[in-house]
Amino acid sequence: MGIIKVENIRVFAYHGCLTEETKIGSDYRVDLEVKADLQKSAKTDALKDTVDYVFLNRVIKNEMAIPSKLLETVAKRILDCIFKENTLVKKATISISKLNPPIGGDVEAVTIKMTHKFKK
Repeated sequence: MGIIKVENIRVFAYHGCLTEETKIGSDYRVDLEVKADLQKSAKTDALKDTVDYVFLNRVIKNEMAIPSKLLETVAKRILDCIFKENTLVKKATISISKLNPPIGGDVEAVTIKMTHKFKK
């Protein structure tokens, strides 16, 4: 097994329960860690034998572009898409942070973290 991380992906998106959030948007940070068997790709040096981080970044950007009220919904969509499109992934953990959230205080970020495992 091995780990591939795509960290500090910066995205501007329109998530939130408040009407203002869906109109003016916010900055987000996304961190993703996937566990997969990387032994074959280490031997073959072939992109087809690994989890392409360009693919991971594309899934995150595409799913973050779809407005949702809750970050949990966005995280689940991202994880579902990753597991559907890449069978090498055995476990994935995603963190999505809303930077400077409108919660009436001096808060740098709020973060949700979700993990999904491959089911046989």
